[in-house]
Formats: sequence, structure tokens, C-alpha cells
Amino acid sequence: MMLEAARKAPSACNKQPWRIAVVTDEALRLRIVADGLLPGIAMPWAATAPVLLALGIKRTPLTHRLAPKLSGIDYALIDAGIAGEHLVLQATEFGLGTCWIGWIRPKVVRRLIGWPAGIAPVALLTVGKEDAAGARPERDRLPLDDTVTWL
Repeated sequence: MMLEAARKAPSACNKQPWRIAVVTDEALRLRIVADGLLPGIAMPWAATAPVLLALGIKRTPLTHRLAPKLSGIDYALIDAGIAGEHLVLQATEFGLGTCWIGWIRPKVVRRLIGWPAGIAPVALLTVGKEDAAGARPERDRLPLDDTVTWL
């Protein structure tokens, strides 16, 4: 299961800061796409995906507030990214397409989902058939030589 894959993701100090809202209600999905995305980038396919996942973070005082000030690394965002990608990889294994959308209005998404102020939305993920989820074809992927350095 995709959500179980996310649940098993590693996290800094095992704090598991990610929170996931599964939105299957059509009216709410359409409202999130209409009001929760920032303007300027058209994403009409997002409204056709049968499932929309909201990925949020709930920060802990030591691991997600103090430690980043000392290290300069936002562990909560990294942890959410790992959990989200576990979910995306599992969706791919099931033959589903996904698209990670970071172009969001966090406060609007939080309000629409009903999350408390302590949970900060960081991304939306569409899930569905390849054409409905906005997945990019393989031909759009950079070759390994452009992204990997061997030493």
C-alpha cells in the first residue's frame, strides 16, 4: 500500500513529521486545485486526477526547529520528501502516475483540508492513470551523465 510505504520512511531522529491527507471527494479536490495552487502555471490535469494527496509537516521542537538552526538543514522537509517519494515509488510499482506539486498556497490548502495550524502543507501529489496524474514521459528525463558524477 502506498501510505504504508510512506509510513515506513526513515526520518531524522525517527520523528516522522509527515502528515498525509487523502482527498478523494471530487468537490474538495476541485476546490483545492482551483484555490490551493499558486497562479501562473496551468495544471489542468490536476483536476482530473482521481486522488489528490496533501503532504504536510508537523515540526518537533528539537529535531525540526533547533537542529536546523545549528546545521542549516531543514530536516522536516527532507523527511517529508523521503516519505512522499516512498509513496510515489510504490504508486509507480502499482502502475499509477503521480505528480508532485510544490506550487501551492499552504494556508489555503491547510484550511481546505482542515489541518490545525501546527501542520504546514508542503506539497500536493496527484495520483491516477499516467495521463490524469500529470506524469512526465521518460523522454523528458535527463541522462545520468548530466546528473551523476563518478569519482
